[in-house]
Amino acid sequence: MSTDKDYSKMTLDELVAEEKKVQSQKILTAALIGLFIGVAFWSAIDKNFANTGVMLLFAYIISSIYNKKLKKIQAEISRRNTVD
Repeated sequence: MSTDKDYSKMTLDELVAEEKKVQSQKILTAALIGLFIGVAFWSAIDKNFANTGVMLLFAYIISSIYNKKLKKIQAEISRRNTVD
């Protein structure tokens, strides 16, 4: 996984650029989540329930990381906009 950046030390322009970069990864993230859910569905039909749980866990972790990162950036941008 990527290292956590300290968004409070970034300028507003850098934050906006970082937000655009993260949002541009939305399609890739959605594709990975869809792939994991598809494999989980296939595993459930194939009666391989261990793989089903693992794939659903991976999908949850990926979506959680993406959402937390985006929310941190947006919260910092919002905080800066209210202070200015």
